[in-house]
Amino acid sequence: MPNTRRTFPLISANAFISSTDKLALDNLQKMPILPLILRKFNEWTIDNLLYASNSAESIRCSEQQFPTLYRLLKESCAVLDVPEPELYVRYNPTYNAYTSGVNRTYIVLHSALLDAFSEDELRYIIGHELGHIKCGHVLYLMLARLLMPILEEIGSVTLGLGKLAGMGLMVGFMEWMRQAEFSCDRAGLLVCQDVEVALNATLKLGAGSTHYNSEMNIEAFLEQARQHSDNTGLNGVSKAVLFMLYTWQLDHPQVVYRAKGLDDWIKSGDYAKILNGHYPQDGTGGAQMGAQHNCPKCGTTLSVTIRYCPECGEDTQASPVPKKHCEYCNIDLPSNVRFCTHCGNRV
Repeated sequence: MPNTRRTFPLISANAFISSTDKLALDNLQKMPILPLILRKFNEWTIDNLLYASNSAESIRCSEQQFPTLYRLLKESCAVLDVPEPELYVRYNPTYNAYTSGVNRTYIVLHSALLDAFSEDELRYIIGHELGHIKCGHVLYLMLARLLMPILEEIGSVTLGLGKLAGMGLMVGFMEWMRQAEFSCDRAGLLVCQDVEVALNATLKLGAGSTHYNSEMNIEAFLEQARQHSDNTGLNGVSKAVLFMLYTWQLDHPQVVYRAKGLDDWIKSGDYAKILNGHYPQDGTGGAQMGAQHNCPKCGTTLSVTIRYCPECGEDTQASPVPKKHCEYCNIDLPSNVRFCTHCGNRV
């Protein structure tokens, strides 16, 4: 459907980001150890190291290399109004794709996807990854993937106390990562604009791609998802026990929950409203990470969804400290002084 696929100029991530994604990220940002994790991330120049590693081990798509995939990327970026990241293909027999890179953002597709997924299903996958960029997820995703070695380092210099405090952060990160996937599944649907394609891709993530693809039944899949979502009686108890033993460690929701999440969003009518052109807009013109602001301490440009600056660790959402101003010297002074420390003028 290349001639009928809609684009959404200036669309804001708020058009499709889930309320649970927002809540989980807000809870994560309130954890006091997070700024220390961010500073370690910056000290180790992890962003640059990962980019160098990926560009050496994966194949970058372009008009000359995998031109079909590159075309899908450009078309998908136009739909969501996201500046074009780099796109790579990497050999891996598992169905997965991921987004990384704060300074130079890139998407990596595992080669297994190219063999098993149709062109429209790949649109859904690429759209999902662009959703991470649009929502400002990239920095936090990178932190989550590297959290354990950073916690080990902090623990070694705090007699284990930093690592102990970091375990709560680990649980918070895992919860947020699962919730963020629901937002990005919506972004994938907005890009492919075909409910059957989106659900079929989700089904393949659970069942794989086999000789029996023609016997896949989306309605039966959705019915399974609805039944599994029943939390009454023993079902609820079993799921609570399963969460404590296993599910809390997952960085993606299980496929039945993802199918149910998409189905619920479609039924809410929000998907149809966006298709009809009714959506909140982002005045930054679809900037790479949505609406942006500058760190008040070092000036680094950041997404408004990022609370702690990765360069200096500054809390960008902290209430500004009141100051006094000397009109003679044209300098700001602490609020508790009565006279300018430079010229002695009463302030």
